[in-house]
Amino acid sequence: MSRNIIIIGSIFCALAVAIGAFGAHGLKGVLEANGRLETFETGVKYHFYHGLGLLLLGALADKIEQNWLKWAAVFMVIGILIFSGSLYILSITGINWLGAITPIGGVGFIAAWIALALGAKK
Repeated sequence: MSRNIIIIGSIFCALAVAIGAFGAHGLKGVLEANGRLETFETGVKYHFYHGLGLLLLGALADKIEQNWLKWAAVFMVIGILIFSGSLYILSITGINWLGAITPIGGVGFIAAWIALALGAKK
């Protein structure tokens, strides 16, 4: 399982770099024009932090109870997809109701870190 988590984390980190570069170069004019560059950058920042978090989970896999490890990884992935994904789409399209689902991704991030703590405690 740790190998899969490291692979997934690596892919998410690579995507964060690519999406961040695309936003900074390819979308900068659009994002600045609609005043959403900072929102996009927040999505990239949390995407990258939690991609690194997945790498941390993979590296700590032998020190964490496996069930908690699995849930921490699942919650991080869900958090990236919902939190960062909704901010990316909101920034580009201006669909404001997506801001209402962004906190669900934040709850996923919190749950992931709590799962890591619980797994390390066991």
